[in-house]
Amino acid sequence: MRRNRGFTLLEALIVLAVASILACIAVPALRNANAEVHTATAKAAFLDTWLAAVNHAALTGAEVVACPGTAAGCTGGTDWSQGWIAYADLDGDRVRDPTDTLLRTVQALGGGVRMRSTAGRTRLVFQPHGGNAGSNVTFTLCDGRGPSRATTLVMSNGGRLRQGTPTADAASNCVYAP
Repeated sequence: MRRNRGFTLLEALIVLAVASILACIAVPALRNANAEVHTATAKAAFLDTWLAAVNHAALTGAEVVACPGTAAGCTGGTDWSQGWIAYADLDGDRVRDPTDTLLRTVQALGGGVRMRSTAGRTRLVFQPHGGNAGSNVTFTLCDGRGPSRATTLVMSNGGRLRQGTPTADAASNCVYAP
């Protein structure tokens, strides 16, 4: 009696079919998990900036500005996806000067995550009493999973922050706008 070593073509095809089915299931799940991690990282970075700004303003009595931009200064837009800064605005001119204390610098968001603030809100000013100068601001966060997976962070004038659900237009603008 002779023992066969190896496997037949039929067995190889069955293994290949099972592996293909598993890959078709696993790849989208991994993409979704990766996108969720990047979105959560963006939220954490924003919350870290918010806490640092509120704490510094309360402890030092100086207004703190947070805005999209780099250590050099604010960009003046509502797209925070390319990064943002927070600094103590010692002279109150809302412009990052070399003498202003830089509290946070956040680099561009990874994984296709985008974050946009309410139209017209190009910077946040945290006051020593904990409030936020100006009107409420809504940040819409989105990624490659589409508008249905977008979320918001809403900051009140009192400095309170909550998570919410964006309007259909805000979610679509976040995902599809240039």
